[in-house]
Amino acid sequence: MTPPAASILLVEDNADEADLTRIALTRYGQGNPVEHVSDGQQALDYLFRRGRYTGRTGNDPLVVLLDLKMPVRDGFDVLREVKTSEHLRHTPIVVLTSSAEPADLQRAYASGSNAYVAKPTDFADFLSTMKQVCDFWLRANQTVPQPTH
Repeated sequence: MTPPAASILLVEDNADEADLTRIALTRYGQGNPVEHVSDGQQALDYLFRRGRYTGRTGNDPLVVLLDLKMPVRDGFDVLREVKTSEHLRHTPIVVLTSSAEPADLQRAYASGSNAYVAKPTDFADFLSTMKQVCDFWLRANQTVPQPTH
């Protein structure tokens, strides 16, 4: 039996932007399932298998697409906690945000982001950008193998 494709974790509080990102991931994501959470605390619970995700099985996500400005806990909190975890620190995290502020860019990389992508406002440009993200992070990039849970 073939194991299921590794998932993509989408962390986005704006429902419309999450829908647009899912459209792009459906088009370019090679069939990888997309798990969506809408704030930083949910992302941490998912990744650390806490709270409502305590019984989550399977591998950790192949990549995390992370918004920065979110309720409860922001993307910077997620980055710091994941990148200081012995188990999760190798999980690729791509900041996918509408912020093009240099301070956010610098802070994201200082917090451990593997990449920073400012979302284009034009849908065609957004699709093109997401194709590039998928081509690299889902096809070209090599990740550290994780034990199955």
